[in-house]
Amino acid sequence: MYLSQIVITFFFGLCIDLCMSIIQDLNPVAYVSKIVNLLTGCIILAVGIALEVKADVAMMAGEYFVRVLVKKFHKDFGYLKLAFDWSLVALAVILSLCFMDGVYGVREGTVIAALLVGSIVHFVTPYYRFINDWITDKQATSAQSAVPAQEMTHTVITIAREFGSGGHLLGEMLAKELGIKLYDKQFIHLAAEKSGIDEAYIRRNEQSIPSYWLKCILTDGNESSRQQSLSPDDVLFVAESNIIRELAAKEPCIIVGRCADYVLQDFPSLVKVFCYTDRESACQRCTTEYGVPADKARTEIARVNRNRVAHYEYYTDEKWGDPHRYDLMLNTGSIGLETACQLVAGLYRKTKSAR
Repeated sequence: MYLSQIVITFFFGLCIDLCMSIIQDLNPVAYVSKIVNLLTGCIILAVGIALEVKADVAMMAGEYFVRVLVKKFHKDFGYLKLAFDWSLVALAVILSLCFMDGVYGVREGTVIAALLVGSIVHFVTPYYRFINDWITDKQATSAQSAVPAQEMTHTVITIAREFGSGGHLLGEMLAKELGIKLYDKQFIHLAAEKSGIDEAYIRRNEQSIPSYWLKCILTDGNESSRQQSLSPDDVLFVAESNIIRELAAKEPCIIVGRCADYVLQDFPSLVKVFCYTDRESACQRCTTEYGVPADKARTEIARVNRNRVAHYEYYTDEKWGDPHRYDLMLNTGSIGLETACQLVAGLYRKTKSAR
């Protein structure tokens, strides 16, 4: 992977020479036309970088360096690309001031390019979802991840939730109503046993660690060989995803969070629920039930939901909270948890009877 950058860099340089010869007659003079050409170049570059990262085969050294930062600091690629480009601009200005007694080679075009390319990468990346089927072996994925339909006769409920919407409480009510097990906080202990990672570490980090390894989890059953090359964060996600599939295959249950609706997307009988609520109801629940100080509730809600969005969308290439991905979208602030419980329980029983 690292050595491939040498080949890619050589080929990239040849492409630049080729393109320069193709557009040699393009020589904008007017300032506006220069800006238009600059913006066009930024878009073309950003679209290419996003596609390069999406393919995940080999990268230019600059993009691979950003990918390493993504893996280390668990941030969005586009935003870290933006920060990386700005750091290069700042370094160029500093060196120019130190050795040339002025700023040379850095003008508004450099600043615009550094500002725009990473932002455009962040914007266009979600639109590349349509090529997932081209670059992944869908049949192999289904063969590895799907639970044989003829062996499964029970139904599993997955609950995705906004922070403060009462998703865990809904899970507890459903477990009591339906007489089936709830798995939420138990995952911390189970994942610690399976992965060998400290429980305190899992409690701090399990839903804020982006990674591209979930697709590997679903297509490769050899866990021991993977764990030799994965970081502790990635091993944790391998363990949790395998636990989800094992629990779902064993018995009817309720699983809260952890991308369970995606991990179990090929499960033969699944009820997928998403809980959301208005901000005031979320703040009230966080304050009265979760012990969050009232003056910090809004900030905490925004922070946790932002982490959950990044966590889910980075893993799945799907939009968190998209109503098309769920069987029930429940506003627990307006209908209440009791009504929500009855709606889910009714759909569960209907789905179960249809099996």
